[in-house]
Amino acid sequence: MQRYKILHRTYYNFSAEVRLEPHTLRLRPREGHELHIESAVLRITPAATLRWHRDVEDNSVATATFDTPARQLAIESEVIIQQFNETPLDFLVADYAMYYPFAHTPEDRVVLSPYLNTAEHPTDDPLAAWIARLWQPGERIQTYALLQRLGSHIHQTLAYRLREEPGVQPAADTLSRGTGSCRDFANLFMEAARRLGLAARFVSGYLHAPPSAIDYGATHAWAEVFMPGAGWKGFDPTIGEIAGTGHIAVAVARLPESVPPIAGSFVGSPGANLDVGVWVTELD
Repeated sequence: MQRYKILHRTYYNFSAEVRLEPHTLRLRPREGHELHIESAVLRITPAATLRWHRDVEDNSVATATFDTPARQLAIESEVIIQQFNETPLDFLVADYAMYYPFAHTPEDRVVLSPYLNTAEHPTDDPLAAWIARLWQPGERIQTYALLQRLGSHIHQTLAYRLREEPGVQPAADTLSRGTGSCRDFANLFMEAARRLGLAARFVSGYLHAPPSAIDYGATHAWAEVFMPGAGWKGFDPTIGEIAGTGHIAVAVARLPESVPPIAGSFVGSPGANLDVGVWVTELD
């Protein structure tokens, strides 16, 4: 078991006093048999009324409402977690899904339909051509091995670039540019998995990693694929590995734009400066 402290500070500085509209916060990690929350503190200035709920994806969401005008909004989340996902490769895939391609059971397909590819795409579009270089019909391959091949290829052939601007690049843009952020790589992996007929979703959270020449940052994004018998398993194409102990999921979604850590608006003079700091520290 690993213990981590996650400190996430966000400051909005406005050009003049404003009235704050309700803000939605997705800062609390997803709890389960692999992750326990030991303590969690949320500090907000000006004072806010918090109402918690679970959204349609079962993410823990807080809605903050304000009565006091402000020139600055400060949100600080401090969480200590216990992470038990120390052997991420210790899972069993159902016999019928061990090798790709396979078909989901009718019961599973009903639930997984939002995470599957249902749109029609031309066979010569950039993503289809890219996938064709990684797998051709008739090749017998374990499902996990195919997904690992996909993630490793993104990691090895595309260049990581920290992007400050909001939003997620479409998969075709990431391929044409040859660069992307972690959320862009996660979206590319997710879209490619769906084209292959696999159920995939986007994950937003934190990453604990040792210092390296390339700073991936402590906020992070990756993808999950539903593998019958094993459940939702995380794949991180930014580092080319399966999600492990250092990956701390906060929110999952069918669409990447659905799970920003903080979302809200204000009424007043336009203009605001955003300052964000995130630290993920391993504890004894």
